[in-house]
Amino acid sequence: MPSDSLQNILNFRDVAQTINEIQGNDRLRQGRIYRSALPDNASKSDREALTSKYHINNIIDLRSTTEHLDQAKKRNAQFHTSAALAPANDEAAEPLKIPGITYHEINLNGGSFARALLWKLRWLSLSKLVGLMVLGYRVEAIAILGREVMAERGLTGLGKDSLDHGTSELRGIFTVLAESSNYPALIHCTQGKDRTGLVVILLLLLLNVPLGAISADYTASENELESEKESRMEEIRRIGLGEEFAACPAGFVQEIAGHLHNVYGGVNEYLKRIGVDERTQDKVKENMLAW
Repeated sequence: MPSDSLQNILNFRDVAQTINEIQGNDRLRQGRIYRSALPDNASKSDREALTSKYHINNIIDLRSTTEHLDQAKKRNAQFHTSAALAPANDEAAEPLKIPGITYHEINLNGGSFARALLWKLRWLSLSKLVGLMVLGYRVEAIAILGREVMAERGLTGLGKDSLDHGTSELRGIFTVLAESSNYPALIHCTQGKDRTGLVVILLLLLLNVPLGAISADYTASENELESEKESRMEEIRRIGLGEEFAACPAGFVQEIAGHLHNVYGGVNEYLKRIGVDERTQDKVKENMLAW
């Protein structure tokens, strides 16, 4: 199970190493794909580890524009506070993006996914949400969607929605993963649990990893994030969601795999349907399989 640890980056682990340890073999190539929560607050030593120890040269960031703006506000506040206290020796003064790393900002819950959820709102709620967005109250607007749609869908339902409507984004992610020069790569969202988990599930299904091993990797995130559960719950409540959104629901992996099978005929057919052809799938496999 996860053994890698960084000072200020939660839920960090080598996906292949985790799966190989669960399976008791070395079928997957280690040191290729890492997953984590947001790395924005990485300490100086964390940054050095990402580039020098783990040799990460590409980061796939799955967060939304709202999350980026929210994090930028927090970082600016942290910087101004830190500047008054210890301006010469503080990680807040470091640039947000790590030099030498290529960033792929792919909002997995944007575009068609967001529109599909919006159309589930009542007209009054939709108009209220649009008004809040126009006035710049992005979090308050999303809270309407959270309370009225996302909470009802649950993490499992939203995972299926991401598969059905986040097709161009998922195609873009697998296009990145098909290029060998993009490795080692780090995939993350805010918690590194659900959106990151969904991408990793698709990747591991493509690699024919058993569901039990995939599920063990997915559920490992709950314990990895336990230390900041209360602060995460504040963020989750802000957008109208409950405590279940801080957990890793039982059966999530099996539900996602079942949806892929029942609706699309399996992961390979699903990927072809969204524009990831067999040649691209084979490239991803070559990049990740040791044998």
